[in-house]
Amino acid sequence: MMAAVKAASVLITGANRGLGLEMVKQILEAPCPKRQIFAGCRDPHGPKSEALRELAKQHPNVLTITHLDVTDLSSIKEAANKVSSSLGTRGLNLLVNNAALCSRGTLMTVKAERMRDMFNTNVIGTLSVIREFLPYLQTAARASDISGMSCDKAAVINISSIGGSVSSMPGIYHQFPLLPYCVSKAGLNMLTALAAHELKADEILCMAIHPGWVKTDMGGEKAVIETRDSVAGLLKVMSNSTENEHGGFMDYTGQTMPW
Repeated sequence: MMAAVKAASVLITGANRGLGLEMVKQILEAPCPKRQIFAGCRDPHGPKSEALRELAKQHPNVLTITHLDVTDLSSIKEAANKVSSSLGTRGLNLLVNNAALCSRGTLMTVKAERMRDMFNTNVIGTLSVIREFLPYLQTAARASDISGMSCDKAAVINISSIGGSVSSMPGIYHQFPLLPYCVSKAGLNMLTALAAHELKADEILCMAIHPGWVKTDMGGEKAVIETRDSVAGLLKVMSNSTENEHGGFMDYTGQTMPW
């Protein structure tokens, strides 16, 4: 079940492990002429990026590892400059904001510093990445001969969570006491809705997707979904999304999520 994301240029943040790394792998498995994949991560030379470096060696003409720390604006600006010089006049078709932090905590136990960390990465980081890469998404949208909205034309996909669903989360909070994470993901969901409103005129698709409870470092060992299955679903949802899903919140199976 290989989803056919045909975007010629893709940038994924937090691409050195978990969902981001698997997304890079699966997009590489679906060949596309002249495709460029930019895998953003905080520490390209560190031990946690070893698997990504191996992939880059195997696909030197397609995959570029890009230093990108979403909490550091100068790092984002530098990454945007490097990516844009590789893209030329074609622009960037697909931006996947995947980098995120997760933290446990409740009303009485969470520290203010931890809340700031969550917001810096999960909300402000995503906002900054969208803003710095927006000119290249706009270029791709203008250059495309695809009508309407599509991930193959120009799109911002924010990897969100059921943790950000205000109507769903209280019922499972006892099982997942992740107050700082949930509050930040609710912020990300609002950011998605408002960014979608602003990007509509440019015909840049913008939506949030919940990947499920996945067996990654973040998801933990009790998680129920294999990384490969989640990403296959995410890519399928992305490849099928049009202006009908713009500003929406879905899960990896294509079901609409409650805000």
